[in-house]
Amino acid sequence: MIKNLKNFVILSTLILFLYACGMGADARQFPPDAESRVKKNIEEGRGFRIFDDKNKGGSGNFDFASSNSLWRASLDTIDFMPLASANYSGGIIITDWYSNNNNSSEAIKISIRFLTNEIRSDALDIKIFYKKCASNENCKIVEKSENIRKELSKKILTKAAVYEKETKDKNFKPYKGKAGLKDD
Repeated sequence: MIKNLKNFVILSTLILFLYACGMGADARQFPPDAESRVKKNIEEGRGFRIFDDKNKGGSGNFDFASSNSLWRASLDTIDFMPLASANYSGGIIITDWYSNNNNSSEAIKISIRFLTNEIRSDALDIKIFYKKCASNENCKIVEKSENIRKELSKKILTKAAVYEKETKDKNFKPYKGKAGLKDD
């Protein structure tokens, strides 16, 4: 009985590993030969180099919220508003109530939730709330304004695309071929 259980566990583990190996990237998106794949990965900043001069003396590279283009673009777009909460690991930014000096009886609050790190139209869930007060205790809060939500989303995505391009350009390292020799 124990031998059968042991064989079952081994077989199940093997099947699990084999199944997991099949869940990789789409092969159509990558060059077929290894040399081209290495070149593409290094040029896009996804590879590593053993003797890279940039990392001398450092303990490693760390990615912080500033490396996420969508996060940076969102914060830059709403930088005029006070933040109530900004949680990078939770993927949400919530502003405090904001009103301009002209009309203190009306205020706006924005919530941005990140659904993905990819720069695409469905990456953000933006909610905009309006608060209109007749007096200090008589306030009405309404979620609305589809136009402002669309404009805000468009502005954030545009900035994020610019940041992403700048990051790719900064991370680009020309590939020098095998053993660091330049291809002729």
